[in-house]
Amino acid sequence: MNGGAAPGTDAPLDPWLLSILVCPVTRTPLRHDAARDELVSDAAGLAFPIHHGVPVMLVEEARALGD
Repeated sequence: MNGGAAPGTDAPLDPWLLSILVCPVTRTPLRHDAARDELVSDAAGLAFPIHHGVPVMLVEEARALGD
């Protein structure tokens, strides 16, 4: 079950998941930018997208901060 979110809609990010995720480059904590629906690594200068409630933690998919 997907927690009540309809397929194809953005689901909220689970706070527990955010508490255990770290940047794949620096291994530092991430912060959630709800306005852009991204997880931000200030240490690496990268923002990782969240698609349908699932963080995409691939460096190749990350946006460089300032873009």
